[in-house]
Amino acid sequence: MKRRVFVTQAVGLAAALSSFSFVGGTARASVSQDSGHRIVDLDWLDADRRRLVPVRLYLPRRASPARPVPLVVFSHGLGGSRMGYSYLGSHWADEGIASLHPQHVGSDSGVWRGNPLDLVQRMQSAARESEALARVLDVRFAMDQLLASESSALIDASRMAVAGHSYGANTAMLVSGARVSASGTGLADLQDPRVRAAILISAPPLLGQGPVEQVLGAVSIPTLHVTSVDDTINIPGYRSTVEDRIAIFEAMRASPKTLAVFNTGGHSIFTDRTTRSGVETSARIKSATRELSMLFLRQALRLPASPGPSGQGFPLAQQQNAPELQADRTADTALREWQQRQRGLLDRFVTLDSAATNTYGR
Repeated sequence: MKRRVFVTQAVGLAAALSSFSFVGGTARASVSQDSGHRIVDLDWLDADRRRLVPVRLYLPRRASPARPVPLVVFSHGLGGSRMGYSYLGSHWADEGIASLHPQHVGSDSGVWRGNPLDLVQRMQSAARESEALARVLDVRFAMDQLLASESSALIDASRMAVAGHSYGANTAMLVSGARVSASGTGLADLQDPRVRAAILISAPPLLGQGPVEQVLGAVSIPTLHVTSVDDTINIPGYRSTVEDRIAIFEAMRASPKTLAVFNTGGHSIFTDRTTRSGVETSARIKSATRELSMLFLRQALRLPASPGPSGQGFPLAQQQNAPELQADRTADTALREWQQRQRGLLDRFVTLDSAATNTYGR
């Protein structure tokens, strides 16, 4: 059955509206006076799966058919929504990279609603294998619909990345080439070849899949791993700590990869919330994460150090003509400078290419 998409709602968050055409209808986009991006909310329906896929798109104002922008697709954690992780989506868009945030119905904020006595059951249901598969298909579907829309000319489909936090980092790993087995669900072959890089924040292991090296050893795209010493998931029947995040980083032997371990902050500090770490610490870690993620995306997607002249996007000619060796040296320098600026927040910082060279640690 051919996939059909319906846009049932579009929400603007401020004044100054402008129209953009997407598959299934016209959306309204809001433009903040103090930002360089528009926010577009859409409720899509994947008719093949009879599944709603609400999305939020942070679209750089400078995006145009003449200067299309890269894209990051962000997968939220358990109990999240398309509204979350705005500190990343808005920053990337202000820097010239579109950010598409699908909401995973079934493991979204709906788990917090209902009888509190049934919360554990709802969380366990959200973490089952079929929902893990549905999340990956949500990401693929959202990418397909954006690239099939009349606004696809605004997106550079050759420069796309995936990102996620917690359960969303699991989703990102599956999209990036993790090799898993499944009980007849088709979970094993989920890599999307359009994805060129992955940002994995607070990534827990993929349970029941054997040695982590076997599951993740084939991931070959560049990866950024972000965590903290107190990054612990502790829910009934399940516990995962920073040691799991480091093991995931080490298992991706074929991936050019970077690991940042902050010396404070818990699992939720990487969401939009202000946690028990306090307002100042939360803001500092979010700011450092934003900056590091942009450095990584520029390196992994071969983007220039800053948007093109007059804020009109990343000039393709500049990307294509810049010598790759010089670009790599510039990226290495930027990472070292970031490490020096953030040394008061870092417990560990490591970057490795696929041959395990270019390491700079604590």
